[in-house]
Amino acid sequence: MVAMGNVCAGHCSDSMPFLSAQDMGQAAKSARTIVISGVPDGVLNDDVMSDILVIHFQKAKNNGGDVEEVKYPTREKGVAYITFEDQEVVESVLQKNEHRLEDRRLPRYYPLKVTPYCENVFSSVTAVLDMSVFKDKFVLEDLIQELKKKSTALSFGSLQSNGHISVQGSFPTIKWLRDFLLVKAKSLSEDKNEASKSHQRPKKRLSKHRLTGEVNNFVHDAEGEKQVVVLDTDIYHYMKCFFAKELLTNTDVVISDITNGDITTLHLQKGRNRPDTGQVLRVKEKIENQSIKLHNSLRKERIDFGKCTRDKKKYRLVCESVKSHYPDVLVIPYDTHIDVIGSSSAVFKFTQEVNKKIQSLFQNR
Repeated sequence: MVAMGNVCAGHCSDSMPFLSAQDMGQAAKSARTIVISGVPDGVLNDDVMSDILVIHFQKAKNNGGDVEEVKYPTREKGVAYITFEDQEVVESVLQKNEHRLEDRRLPRYYPLKVTPYCENVFSSVTAVLDMSVFKDKFVLEDLIQELKKKSTALSFGSLQSNGHISVQGSFPTIKWLRDFLLVKAKSLSEDKNEASKSHQRPKKRLSKHRLTGEVNNFVHDAEGEKQVVVLDTDIYHYMKCFFAKELLTNTDVVISDITNGDITTLHLQKGRNRPDTGQVLRVKEKIENQSIKLHNSLRKERIDFGKCTRDKKKYRLVCESVKSHYPDVLVIPYDTHIDVIGSSSAVFKFTQEVNKKIQSLFQNR
């Protein structure tokens, strides 16, 4: 659970232009799409393989249904994307325990890993938003209902008496919501200051300085000396492991991080060497651009210990031994599970190899 506090306090106009029709259409399509890993590469012509995939996921015995679109090949070796006409088919397909790609044109059957498209990185994140700042201008319940209508890609919890509400969805959508409300928060601050201009001129400067300062803690100051980047925590871990020198180590820009569950906030500011005004902004843009690329290419798989928590050391040792063959895979151990992050094909092969070794260890007890 991520407490984002006043970071999401803001002002919305009556029309509240939230997600565009294009954004909502893309979100709806994503919900009808699955990702298939383990597609045999180089065995057949790509068009033939696409037909075989469509046939497999249209069959009733595979819990399939009408296919709207298939994308194969993709940038990832052995990975395909299938979009169904009905979202319910996605849920049905995912419920099937095992998918085996079989066809007379294939030399053998191939096990497939099927996951929802929304998990192209990390299935979803949850943020707690503080909407209490709206209470003087809006009826919070009505505001939340309007947000729900405008943002079908997000799932809203119950509004608490203190104005807090939990929101769940993909990280990019949550981040978009945050950025959107930050802009509105700044607008609300400016509106309040303008309204008091004629009556409290002596106090206005103090008030404006205080309110603007609060917003700048989350956005940036007028000279661009401070910036904030909000990242999915797992993407941040991946960056720290593989892109630290390129993105996060800069003698002219000081970067500090605050992690709250699914979300990590980076605070960027000028270092002692006093770089030019645009340096901090350029570093921010580099980090954000890399984050977008990683979000579109990475996947996460979870290896659960289940009831074998006493054997978690064995799990970790197996993962470490397998990792030597997958240098671009990030392994993050926890008390109850291990998260594996990397490209779709690498994660699929990595987890397959780990599971085989774990099964072998347990059988030899």
